[in-house]
Amino acid sequence: MYKRIRDLREDRDMTQKQLAEYLNISQATYSRYESGNLDVPSSVLIKLSEFYKVSIDYILGQTNISKRPTEK
Repeated sequence: MYKRIRDLREDRDMTQKQLAEYLNISQATYSRYESGNLDVPSSVLIKLSEFYKVSIDYILGQTNISKRPTEK
């Protein structure tokens, strides 16, 4: 999961600081998420999923299909 959130951020040419500001957390906290030194809370997973338009399963590494399911 940690590599995946880093890859998603880097694919969009964003810094940790920029993403931390979006999530309303410190850059140090976000850095700990990416390094695996701190578990990512479910509320942050939801925000990341919405921001990147990918499923939470994709972020967690449960699937390689990145698209979120369409809502009916």
